[in-house]
Amino acid sequence: MALKSTIFKVKLNIADMDRGYYGDHQLTLAQHPSETDLRLMVRILAFALNASDSLTFTKGLSSEEDVAELWDRRLSGDIALWVEFGQSDEKWLRKACGRAEKVHLYCYGGRSTDVWWQQQQAALQRYQNLSIWQLPEDGLQACLQLVQRQMELQCSITEGQIWLSDHSHNVHLQPQLLKE
Repeated sequence: MALKSTIFKVKLNIADMDRGYYGDHQLTLAQHPSETDLRLMVRILAFALNASDSLTFTKGLSSEEDVAELWDRRLSGDIALWVEFGQSDEKWLRKACGRAEKVHLYCYGGRSTDVWWQQQQAALQRYQNLSIWQLPEDGLQACLQLVQRQMELQCSITEGQIWLSDHSHNVHLQPQLLKE
C-alpha cells in the first residue's frame, strides 16, 4: 500500500520590509512521504520570501516535470517567477530560466551545498534571470521546532534577515546570496 502525503495547514503572516509586502496567507501543504520536515520549512520560507497574491504551490514532488513547485503565474499564463529548492542541476535550471522571467533557487544542505556550488558556479553564471541563495543549516535546524500539522507563523524580513516565529519559538536566519 502506498504511503499518503501528510497535510499541513499554515497561517502565515508576512511583514517583508525589504519589498514593502505585508500579507496574511492560508497555506495547505502536502508533504510527500519522501519529503523531510526540513524541506517543508524551506518551502514555507521560500513562499515568505517571494510572497504575492498570485504565488502558488503546484502539486509538488510527484507532479509533472515541466512545472515548478512554487511559482507566480500571470493571468496570461506567463511565468513571472519560478522557485526551486535544493541543489538543482544545470539542465533543469536552464529549462526553468527559458520558461520564466525570473528563477530563484534556495539551496540547503550545509557543506554539500558548498560542494555543489563549486561544481556548478561557472555553468550557472550565464543565466541572467537566475538568483541563488544558500539557507543556513543551523537556522533551518532551528526551524524544525516550529513544525506542527497546524502552524501559525509570523515572518519578518528586513535587510536580508528573516525572523520566523510561532507562539513560543523565534528563529533567525540570514540567507547568503550566491548569485544575483
